[in-house]
Amino acid sequence: MNPHDYCQDKAAQSGSSFYYSFMFLPAERRRAITALYAFCREVDDVVDECHDPALAQSTLEWWRQEVDRIYAGTPTHPVGQALQDVLGRFQLPREQLLEIIDGMAMDLTQTRYADFKALQLYCYRVASVVGLLAAEIFGYQDRRTLKYAHDLGMAFQLTNIIRDVGEDARRGRIYLPVEDLQRFGVPAKDLLEARHSDAFRELMAFQAGRAEHFYDQAFAQLPKIDRKAQRPGLVMAAIYRTLLREIAADGFQVLDRRTSLTPLRKVWLAGTTWFKG
Repeated sequence: MNPHDYCQDKAAQSGSSFYYSFMFLPAERRRAITALYAFCREVDDVVDECHDPALAQSTLEWWRQEVDRIYAGTPTHPVGQALQDVLGRFQLPREQLLEIIDGMAMDLTQTRYADFKALQLYCYRVASVVGLLAAEIFGYQDRRTLKYAHDLGMAFQLTNIIRDVGEDARRGRIYLPVEDLQRFGVPAKDLLEARHSDAFRELMAFQAGRAEHFYDQAFAQLPKIDRKAQRPGLVMAAIYRTLLREIAADGFQVLDRRTSLTPLRKVWLAGTTWFKG
């Protein structure tokens, strides 16, 4: 199996909505974004699947060294080899790949966030930076597109946090800011014990409103000249925003279940968004 096939399998097996956003891309750009996505999956899996924090830290350090090897032309992992292969065509700053790893590493040491400002740093590292790298791969002419990519990444991560509140709590992580929990009178224990309440639904409606704000802000900043090139991000936005609204319509039942869209619906959203341009 060559490195790009490895990345393709990694993306396909994840079942992520991201996979549907680059299915219509030309081959060269599809290989590059798939390699980037596979990189994100590899480092994210280190944190989610390794139950020994010291071993996880060590493995993330290995990935930092692998990033150095990518830019030195000597990667050893199939994902690193795939990324190194696309560097000649796309500008993917080494510092941004390292920042993604730094974001994943935060999950090993931080399980609570005092306020939204603190959470924003995490979201920036694990999602907005990915958005900035993706914008480079998709192509742009107006640098305002980078502001769009930044805010869209923020919207995606906030949607993920809303969807995964219960699952994350069972892993000992609460991403909802402490100040928001206190403002709505929702003790952390309610999340850990999957206890729904009117206060919890009000809290989640507030979180959803924040995510909707970032979607709106992102779209407002996307220059018309770059809209066609950035269609993969718009496809993702269509899928993720639909998911967010499904969760809201279901009364934010996210503590003991995970809401998802069917593959067929994702394909439909991807196709209609892509060809609408």
